[in-house]
Formats: sequence, C-alpha cells, structure tokens
Amino acid sequence: MFVDEAKILVKGGDGGNGCVAFRREKYVPRGGPSGGDGGHGGSIYVEANPNDNTLLRYRYNREFKADRGRHGEGSNCTGVSGEDMILKVPVGTLVFDGQSEEQLADLKKPGQRILVAHGGKGGRGNQHFAKPWHQAPREKEDGEPGEERQLRLELKLLADVGLVGFPNAGKSTLISVISAARPKIANYPFTTLEPNLGVVNADGGTGGHGTELGRTFVVADLPGLIEGASEGAGLGIRFLRHVERTRLLAHLIDTSDMAEMDPVKAFEVIEGELAAFSEALTEKPMLVVATKLDATTDRTKLEELRAFCGGKNLEFHAISAATGEGVKELVRGMADALDKIPKEGLEEETEAEEVHEIKKAKDVKETKGSDTA
Repeated sequence: MFVDEAKILVKGGDGGNGCVAFRREKYVPRGGPSGGDGGHGGSIYVEANPNDNTLLRYRYNREFKADRGRHGEGSNCTGVSGEDMILKVPVGTLVFDGQSEEQLADLKKPGQRILVAHGGKGGRGNQHFAKPWHQAPREKEDGEPGEERQLRLELKLLADVGLVGFPNAGKSTLISVISAARPKIANYPFTTLEPNLGVVNADGGTGGHGTELGRTFVVADLPGLIEGASEGAGLGIRFLRHVERTRLLAHLIDTSDMAEMDPVKAFEVIEGELAAFSEALTEKPMLVVATKLDATTDRTKLEELRAFCGGKNLEFHAISAATGEGVKELVRGMADALDKIPKEGLEEETEAEEVHEIKKAKDVKETKGSDTA
C-alpha cells in the first residue's frame, strides 16, 4: 500500500527526578547530602532513509514516545538518560507542525535528520541545595516533562522525470520498458493507483569490467489525471504533489485510432489541471510524447500534435512502447534535457539545514550539561 501522508504524535522522554539521600561513611561524622540527579529524557528525531519509499509504517502506529530518564540515586549517582528515538521516513518527506502547519524540515538527502521533540531535563538531587547555613537539605527537583507535539508527514517523491497524462496514455507501459519497474498494466482507465519509480540508464553502459555506467535518472509514473482533477475528480489532486519534485515533465498523449479525445485538446486539459494545482508546474521544462504508434494508422492527429508542439517550442517525440519504436531516442532526449536543467542547489540547501540541526542539537546538549553541572 502506498501511503504519502501521515499524522503522528511524538513525545520526548520525561526527565528523571532528583534524589534525596545522605552519606553514611566511616570516619565522616556528619556525612552530608548525596542525592544524585535524574537522567535526561530521550529526544525524537526524524531521519531520511533511502530504503523506505512510503509512509506506511505510520499509517497504524501513530504515537511515539522516547524513553524517560531514570531517577537519581544515593551516593551522588545520576540516573541513566533515556535513549533517543529515530523515526525513519523516505527521502523527500516534508515535516510540518500538526497545529501551526509550519514546515519544520524538507528531508531531501539520505541521512538528513531533524530534532522534533526534546527530551525533558533531569531534576537535581539534594546535593545541589547544600549551603553553609543549610547543611542537610531535603529539597530536590522533579524531572521536566518531554516536549510533545503533533506532526504531519508529507511525502513528495524525488524523481528527475515525471510522466503525466490521461489514464491509459501508456505511462506504465513506457516505464516498464525503459526501467526495471513492473507496474500493473491493463487496458482500462486508472490501472495505476499509486506512483511507480524506475531508474533509467540512458547510455546503455553496465558499469561492469571498468566500463562507464553512463547517464542515469529516475522516472516517476504518476497516476492518470482527468479533467477536473484539481477539484477532486478522478483520483483528484492526491498525486499532483509528486509532480512538484520533478525537474522535467514528459506529457504522454494517446494518438492511436482508439483515442477518444483529440490530442491537442488532451494536452490543453492536462496543462489546465497542472496550472490549477500550481502555476510553478507550468514553468517546468516539458517533453510531449505521442504514444501507441503501433496502433496508429491515420497519422493526421499525430501530425497536428507535432505542429502544435512546434508552435510552442516543445520538444516532441513519437513512440510505441510495445514495439520499441522511438523509445531510445526519447530516453536520450530526456537525458539531454536533464543535462541542461540545474538541480536547483539542493545540496547547498540540505547542507545548510544539516548544519542548523547539528548546531541546535549541540546547543541542547551543552544546556543539559551545564544544568547537570
């Protein structure tokens, strides 16, 4: 099951209570306070994991609590701190505060993490309250509760190329031909109910025996759109968020004799749905791909679509995924187009976010250390 949104509750571990105790040592006639501090509660982090591709694990288990700190003990023994909890999410997950809807993080890189719930500080034992005028204190502090908050996780698949188009336009067939992905393929609308990702090798290298692997990129087969999708028709806008992550759009249009809609009209409808969802989608580089050449005997509509794309300066390809006609040229065209599109400085943004989170975690540890001292 593909799950791309989840709401969860996270709570850092509570801090342990400080202890009230007094020494009873040989040759120490009056002893003194020896109550240890409570341990700090564990914190909760969210981390991008390249081995996950869905938020399914958060569909049924929605509450996560880190370990609490243990209470302090006599002989100035500090309680054991609770272990931190790390929640694994797919790369490309957005983390939002569940109440304010503030975006807390955009986990674009494997291993990137964010601290989402601080553990509570441990309370001080009575050893800290000893004064020359108060040598047998019985005061101590209770541990602080861990931070609790609601989070909303939203997955946007990270892909270089997004395949869009009407249901049954040939998207699943194409991705099964150009990659190792094996989506369900059938001759009826809405066969694809969840996105599929496939890695494409544009230059045919294997990388074995010292040879070059060549250019590779990730293609996302996104479930079919229909007119009114931006208003909830069909599968609605549920999967349009995944289009936002792609660098290049490949708009597949059925030009076969069995196509019910005029190809130019089909292009305009899907363009309108993308624009209704986000104007930024209309600014993305795009290829137009006419599909099912093997089932096209009258090529009048195909040529009309080619001329239409020429007038809009859109790169045009005509293919048959079933016979392989034009597929290699399309794959190389995708790779050439991606070579011209910058990656929008994702690495610099990610590094800045990582430095910020590392500094934040370091500041928290220093604060805890100073309190313990």
